[in-house]
Amino acid sequence: MTEQLESMPVDWRRALAVVAHPDDLEYGCAAAVAVWTDGGREVGYLLATRGEAGIDTLEPERCAPLREREQRASAAVVGVSRVEFLDHRDGVIEYGVELRRDIAAAIRRYRPELIVTLNHRDTWGGVAWNTPDHRAVGRAALDAAGDAGNRWIFPELAERGLEPWDGVRWVAVAGSATPTHAVDVTAGLERSVRSLLAHRTYIEVLTDQDPEEYCRTFLAGNAETSGERFGGRPAVTFELFAR
Repeated sequence: MTEQLESMPVDWRRALAVVAHPDDLEYGCAAAVAVWTDGGREVGYLLATRGEAGIDTLEPERCAPLREREQRASAAVVGVSRVEFLDHRDGVIEYGVELRRDIAAAIRRYRPELIVTLNHRDTWGGVAWNTPDHRAVGRAALDAAGDAGNRWIFPELAERGLEPWDGVRWVAVAGSATPTHAVDVTAGLERSVRSLLAHRTYIEVLTDQDPEEYCRTFLAGNAETSGERFGGRPAVTFELFAR
């Protein structure tokens, strides 16, 4: 496919990125986040789990605080200081009312115009099967963007002081096999490498390759490939749903 991608909207001030695990954003779109925060925009991170089931050699109770620390350090590299965890159980997140409510509550707290999430579909565009956690959280984030603005869906949130927020204008899905928009990440690519590298414990278990070489090769390669549909500029792509 050679059709050129459109530029992501820039007329917004606040975004909330909603994903399942530590490292989901760093593999997907941290370079775009760096560009956005450089431009004075606020970005918050909301993670459904602490990634406690992600390292086979570490028991969940030891893994969770380690991965939380690495995620906070990773976020700081790209200018994100607000990182929240919902404490759903890693690996067995269930799509449903509870997850939608938790995400809607966070949207009401943060009041973003843009929601960013990860691929919610069954596959990554072919025979590579997506994980249940990614599918559940991505779908719930899309639904919660509307839930957050409807006072009658979760009235208990208003009782807790979280008034409806109907200001979400877009939901941007990273990792989509059918992207529509992109961000030029020339200025953010180097920091995205350092941001992913902050998940060193996870990466060192994942690959025998030098961690920095692994991060740089993966992210630069994806940005270059995506850039073929964005004027040859290094890019991070999104499938954009307007509301």
